Amino acid sequence: MTEQRGGSLKLENKVAFITGAGQGIGRGIAHAMVKEGAAVAVVGRGVEKIERVADEIRSFGGNALAVKCDVTSRQETESAVATAVDVFGGIDILVNNAQDLRDIYKPLIEITDADMERSIESGIMGSLYCMQTCFPYLKVNGGKIINFGSAGGITGVAKYPAYAISKEGIRALTRVAAREWGTFGINVNTICPAADTPTGTEMQEKNPEMKAMVDELVAALPIPRRGLAEEDIGRVAVFLASSDAGYITGHTFMVDGGGYMDAGR
Repeated sequence: MTEQRGGSLKLENKVAFITGAGQGIGRGIAHAMVKEGAAVAVVGRGVEKIERVADEIRSFGGNALAVKCDVTSRQETESAVATAVDVFGGIDILVNNAQDLRDIYKPLIEITDADMERSIESGIMGSLYCMQTCFPYLKVNGGKIINFGSAGGITGVAKYPAYAISKEGIRALTRVAAREWGTFGINVNTICPAADTPTGTEMQEKNPEMKAMVDELVAALPIPRRGLAEEDIGRVAVFLASSDAGYITGHTFMVDGGGYMDAGR
C-alpha cells in the first residue's frame, strides 16, 4: 500500500475508509479518491445507498466495498474496520464524514437532549471511534485522517446549535490527534464546507425557511454557487490524503466559495 510517487495517480495503492459515503459529500469523496487510484470502503447505515455508490464506482473500473456501519456504535465500527482490512489488507486513509442531520434546524431554545445526543454521538463519538479503531493500521506506513467540521460551527450560524457544537468538537478532536499522532506519521486535518454543500439539499427542499436561508448565503458568496461534492470538496480531500500534504496537520480547510474568509484560523 505504499504510494507510487513516480506514477500519475495521487492515491495509487492506497485504501480509504469513508463514512457517510452513501450520498452527498461522502459519495463525492469516494468517487474522487477512486479516480486517483485508491480502493475505498463505502461506509454507511443505509445498505441500498452504499451498495449503489459501490456499484457506481465499479462501473468505471474502481475498487469499492460497501460496508454497513452505524458509527455511533463502537462495536459496529470495529466490525466495519475489520471487514475493510480483511478485504483490502489495511487502511491508509480515514475520512470521517458521517453526521446525523435529522432535526438539526431549530432555535437553541428548542434543542432537546435527544437532539444533542444524536448529533454528538454521530459526529464527535463516531469520529473518535473510527480514529481509535483505524489507528493501528494508519500508523503502519503513515496515514491520513480527514475529519469534517462546518463553517456553521465556526461562525455560529443561527438555528444549528446541536450540529454546530458537534462540528466544533470534531475540530478539537482533529487538533489533539494531530499533536499526539504526528510522531506516528499520521496527518490529521479538517475540511469545513459551507451550508451550501450538497449533503443537506434534500433536507433544505423539505424546509422552505432553511432553503431560503441557504439560498441567501449562496448568493452572497464570492463564488456564488453551491459547492460540488466531488469536484470541489473531493479534490481537496484527495490533496490532504496524498503525499503532497505530508507536512500539513492540525489545520482547518475552508472549502466554502470564500464565504468565511479567515474563519478557519
